[in-house]
Amino acid sequence: MKNTPLHEQHIQLGARMGEFGGWDMPIQYAGILQEHEQTRTKASIFDICHMGEFELSGETALQDLEQLLTCNVQSLEVGQVRYGFMLNAAGGTIDDLTCYRLDADRFMLVVNAGTADKDAEWIKSRISDGTSFADLSPETAKLDVQGPRSREVLEDVLECMLPDLGYFRFKEFQALDSSFMTSRTGYTGEWGYEIYLPTEATAELWDKIVAHDLCEPGGLGARDTLRLEMGYPLYGHELSEARTPVATSRGAFISTKKDFIGKENVDVDLDDPKVLLIGLKFSSKRAAREHDKIFFEDIEIGEVTSGSVAPSLGQAVAMAFVEPEFADYGRTLDVEIRGKRFPAEVVDLPFYKNGTARG
Repeated sequence: MKNTPLHEQHIQLGARMGEFGGWDMPIQYAGILQEHEQTRTKASIFDICHMGEFELSGETALQDLEQLLTCNVQSLEVGQVRYGFMLNAAGGTIDDLTCYRLDADRFMLVVNAGTADKDAEWIKSRISDGTSFADLSPETAKLDVQGPRSREVLEDVLECMLPDLGYFRFKEFQALDSSFMTSRTGYTGEWGYEIYLPTEATAELWDKIVAHDLCEPGGLGARDTLRLEMGYPLYGHELSEARTPVATSRGAFISTKKDFIGKENVDVDLDDPKVLLIGLKFSSKRAAREHDKIFFEDIEIGEVTSGSVAPSLGQAVAMAFVEPEFADYGRTLDVEIRGKRFPAEVVDLPFYKNGTARG
């Protein structure tokens, strides 16, 4: 397994480690419930150095990205971020990612750790001669500081005022003798920042942030419960090459006014989706797990993609793919959990509606 630049810090903090996307990552420190609550109420720092960063630049970079991604790249302003999907020829999702417009003809893609190598090969095989590709991952670290008091923490640590950023906006700046790029983005539903910085500067910044009274380290366990409460998809669960992203996004983050790789089958699914992603809320804390079967009366109609107790709600929730006719809000479905069926209500997403992400 690969290690991030902060591997020793995690060991010293007593983190429980585990494999994720080919990396040895911290799953939890003080405990998932405590780290979840810390993020919802104060601030947490997450080591996200395992994710990949690619730069595409040149006179044809824009037109190539318009073909590679489902989202509209042309309308991105310099300093703006956009979420989208990269599809194969059949419309299956190779990855979900964010696209940063660094300059008129220079962009950065942030990709998932488990798909980074595959993503790089796909992109390089489909860009024009006028587009340059650079893998910035080895020299780029990524730290996520998330929570309603994250700005206060970062301004104390960096000893400067952070730039005023709108949601999904970013800016480069200097602090602590290093160059940083920070974006008002995240995977928790709370106000927060994703910070990109040189690998060699990571440990010093991590240590300073962890030492702040309002901030604690968070592991991938809490990151997963936080994203599940917000109804955010996780690649390999709600997204995969097995289907188009239409079932998950219901058309969001997909520009139908342009051509892109895989669009033909996306259009088919937009007109006639075979399954749709739904939210399910249980009356108890009996959590469903991936692949648990879903029934309407005695008819199997779908399966769970992600499930857990939602700490902020005090009850179990799940996301699942079901046939469209069973996706209406308020319907009661049965989920088979370890051989026994439990009722769950179809609800709109997100499950947790008090997040501070947008300010």
